Amino acid sequence: MAESVFSFFSGAGLLDLGFENANYNIVFVNEFNQHFLQAYQYARRNRNFIPQYGYHQCDIRDFLVGETNDALHQQINDEHEQGNLVGFIGGPPCPDFSVGGKNEGRNGKNGVLAQSYVDLIIDCFPDFFVFENVKGLVKTAKHREYYDELKTSLCNAGYYICDKTLNALSFGVPQDRERIILIGIRNNIPNINAFLDENGKINFPWFDNAPFADADEIKALSWIGRQDFFQNNTRYWPRRLPEQYRELAVETWFRRNNVTNHPNGNDVFAVKAGLTKMQTIAEGDVSRKSFKRLHRWRYSPTAAYGNNEVHLHPYKIRRLSVAETMAIQSLPAWFSLPPTMTLSNKFKVIGNGVPYLMAESIANTLREMLDELQEENQ
Repeated sequence: MAESVFSFFSGAGLLDLGFENANYNIVFVNEFNQHFLQAYQYARRNRNFIPQYGYHQCDIRDFLVGETNDALHQQINDEHEQGNLVGFIGGPPCPDFSVGGKNEGRNGKNGVLAQSYVDLIIDCFPDFFVFENVKGLVKTAKHREYYDELKTSLCNAGYYICDKTLNALSFGVPQDRERIILIGIRNNIPNINAFLDENGKINFPWFDNAPFADADEIKALSWIGRQDFFQNNTRYWPRRLPEQYRELAVETWFRRNNVTNHPNGNDVFAVKAGLTKMQTIAEGDVSRKSFKRLHRWRYSPTAAYGNNEVHLHPYKIRRLSVAETMAIQSLPAWFSLPPTMTLSNKFKVIGNGVPYLMAESIANTLREMLDELQEENQ
């Protein structure tokens, strides 16, 4: 038996790549933005990847009605007839819940898509689902109320669920990025009760495949603070830090991905104003809203580049490149974006994505649970 995945809000497919490399079969891809969907296809051009039920460039709400809804149900039935489990994965666009966004919540043009995704899950009733979003969905009272309503509707529809605010640092990603992950499994799957806690929620071992479990512990280490900026200078890994945490430094990933020679290595926004100011910002000074300069031997703040948030290279007089941003998202070196894509879209699609190693770890843990369920049912 295999796990077949229907992907929604796919972007360039960072979440999908984690599931794909955890041996799920991505059979369906949906993304509204044409440029993002083209980036998804371009990045996989050498991997012989073609989703069985195709690419769908449309609004997710199109699948809730009419012939598209009928076709989706038929595809799910076909997978079940082949003996496969079916899962939905997706992270609805989140600026309406983001702390730095417009804070319009459920009534925002993107906020309503969280409800649409939940409606589609309830309508199609896949065997499992993954819902990803920003921590603002639980940090703000009015958003939390909305989120709790979504969870209640999923439970009432026949799912056992679990959720957690996770930091990408726990999974070996060189980035301090918190996200909500909500997982659901149908409550009519035999022996699912063996995986429930005393509150009737799935007892999901979130960190079974994570190299670093406690992100707060990581952040409490004696990381280097600010140091004077010098262009192209040399600095060495601080001996006071255990060697294992070098994995979480941006410089480690810049070298691993050979970002200078990467196909997107020269994709950088030129700084037309503020060049003098840029040279005065210390390496490791990430205290300000914009013009944060990363430290080479430390993890990055959240890789989100909207609302004029600018991240600077640790030892060069420029902003980060697209290749460096992809490294900070822990993407493999082979992953690249099309040369015809605008810089704005490149940074947006990477910044919006789920960090790859985080996605892969969660996907592996979920697959192990699903496989164990299937063994119990045989």
